[in-house]
Amino acid sequence: MPGPTVEMEPVEPQSLKKLSFKSLKRALDLFAPIHGHFAPPDLESKRIRLSHKIQLEYGGIKSTTNPNQVNTTQSDGNNQASTPSYALALPGTENSKDPRIGGTQNALVVGSSVQPEGLNEVSFPGKSAAVVSSSRPSERNLSTSAIMERIPSKWPRPVWHPPWKNYRVISGHLGWVRSIAFDPSNTWFCTGSADRTIKIWDVGSGRLKLTLTGHIEQIRGLAVSNKHTYMFSAGDDKQVKCWDLEQNKVIRSYHGHLSGVYCLALHPTIDILLTGGRDSVCRVWDIRSKMQIHALSGHDNTVCSVFTRPMDPQVVTGSHDTTIKFWDLRYGKTMATLTHHKKSVRAMALHPKEHAFASASADNIKKFNLPKGEFSHNMLSQQKTIINAMTVNEEGVMATAGDNGSLWFWDWKSGHNFQQAQTIVQPGSLDSEAGIYALSYDITASRLVTCEADKTIKMWKEDENATPESHPLSFRPPKDIRRF
Repeated sequence: MPGPTVEMEPVEPQSLKKLSFKSLKRALDLFAPIHGHFAPPDLESKRIRLSHKIQLEYGGIKSTTNPNQVNTTQSDGNNQASTPSYALALPGTENSKDPRIGGTQNALVVGSSVQPEGLNEVSFPGKSAAVVSSSRPSERNLSTSAIMERIPSKWPRPVWHPPWKNYRVISGHLGWVRSIAFDPSNTWFCTGSADRTIKIWDVGSGRLKLTLTGHIEQIRGLAVSNKHTYMFSAGDDKQVKCWDLEQNKVIRSYHGHLSGVYCLALHPTIDILLTGGRDSVCRVWDIRSKMQIHALSGHDNTVCSVFTRPMDPQVVTGSHDTTIKFWDLRYGKTMATLTHHKKSVRAMALHPKEHAFASASADNIKKFNLPKGEFSHNMLSQQKTIINAMTVNEEGVMATAGDNGSLWFWDWKSGHNFQQAQTIVQPGSLDSEAGIYALSYDITASRLVTCEADKTIKMWKEDENATPESHPLSFRPPKDIRRF
């Protein structure tokens, strides 16, 4: 006959993490009897450390005082109340109570309790006598932080810029829109697409003016000459073409690339053309004679970005091999190689006024000075995506476009990211087609045009109604600056 059943108390289900923490706590209670308490301070090492820091911090002040007055460490309370004091009092630990004085005593008093002679005549910029008092025992030993000099941040404060908004969407291409270039007169711009056509659009109205066909693969690079009526295009079909815009047809082709051409740039002062491609070479062409002047070889992978400038270094290339190279155009040799990036340098932007440029890769956006290529600083945020294109205008607004459709706006001077916009795909497209492949300011830098994977062209402008009060600047200067 079974006995009476005993009701068991329900056991609370506990996770493995909670059980391991409980086991760890029991082990600490068992083997560490002073668990939860600080170790007793080593008074001698504390005295040596503090005296060294005090000597570094207040050595200049001590040297201007009377030697007989410097050693005054502790005086009567009545004298202290009647005499102006320049002492530094540091809070002590629980053991720093003096039984002769009813209450808590500060652990250390440094400096003179009598006003030094001539102190009013001598001023030390950036140094000041500070009094730190404590009415209760401090839970932390604040002796190090109390005498540490507080240095104000020297990071430049960003300039306020109004946010940008999308005001027009242009559709007309039948494939990804991969490249863009503006006419120097600012009346039209051209876009190249994966549908193998180049379309020319009116800047003011956004209407299609012309469609040019001739490439047999997608068009990755476009440039319009400001001295001739020429437009240049390059694509995955290894071809580089020169279009005469008076006849709207190809008048020259530049043969030599062994694989697809990914980027294209025109020299601002000389009649030469630069193209970089998947054959790891940046080729320099004479526009008129179609001859190849140089093959700038040295990269280990695809050359995906290039820009030119009138002074040395006249050619700067970025590559999938994570390096940026400066080239001597006279000899076709490398002047310098920058190895700061850890990922492919897919985009670069030259500042229109300053002697500086920015480069973007998936790890960071970095700013460099020219002509030497000294690293300036990283931008203060990470877009955390593959950055396909970037541009900067004269007002110091830099825009970077990512593979995930993110369009971020930055203040050039400080590296502060003041707006994070996200493109919206046109109806009928997948969300994964929210990538931006190219972007450019117009000649006045008041409009921004982006070329996207949903086959549209979007135009952006500054919000005229925005004010510093309606869109305040939230900026915190960086604390730890990575110098690489």
